Amino acid sequence: MRRVIGVSLKMYFGYGQTLRWCRSIVDRVGDHPALRDGTVELFVLPAFPAIAPVTDILRGTPIAVGAQTLSTEDSGAHTGEVSGGMLAEAGCRYVEVGHAERRALYGEDEATVAAKTAAALRNGLVPVLCLGERHRMPALDAAAECTRQLASALRAAPAGPVTVAYEPVWAIGADRPADAAHIAAVCAELRDFRPGCSVIYGGSAGPGLLTRLGWAVDGLFLGRFAHDPAALADVLDEAVGCPA
Repeated sequence: MRRVIGVSLKMYFGYGQTLRWCRSIVDRVGDHPALRDGTVELFVLPAFPAIAPVTDILRGTPIAVGAQTLSTEDSGAHTGEVSGGMLAEAGCRYVEVGHAERRALYGEDEATVAAKTAAALRNGLVPVLCLGERHRMPALDAAAECTRQLASALRAAPAGPVTVAYEPVWAIGADRPADAAHIAAVCAELRDFRPGCSVIYGGSAGPGLLTRLGWAVDGLFLGRFAHDPAALADVLDEAVGCPA
């Protein structure tokens, strides 16, 4: 079984700071045994302008690069958009789709999320499909809502690998993540719905959480906690230390 650890830098860092962070990550975890032997897959999602130089910095390491969003379209008169084909050509393996901030701030509805998921897959990218309930609710209700979102996102998608990032909206940016039992219950339903996909957890995820969750999840989707390279190294150590 393989762990998946993702890091989205959102728009926290400027251009130069992003490159410095990536160099520090290479120095700190680039030769981590779990990455070298494939036990853990680590991917980083910088902002668009930094993708090319980040790809150069990470070349020769096991760390994959991705983007934080993509266009629904593959080409044409779409000012300001970036296609999945261009991202793949630039060296991306992953692309984030459907993050709660994209949905809330930029009006991305379920039809848009489905179109972006399909665009990612037809261009050879692995969509990191973000979903989660907006408000606190019992785990069974949350699981039903999340599987509904997953079905909607995949309704027009071609075959291909998908990484599901379970991120309860109410836990994003909070002081602590969702309860471990709640996470485990929701992720179990997501795994049953889409066998073979990786299901990772985000939403105030940081060091110590993977130890508590064990194999209830396949990994973590990190945000601000990964700004400290030492914290990211701790998470990789946890990923190796969790018993199968």
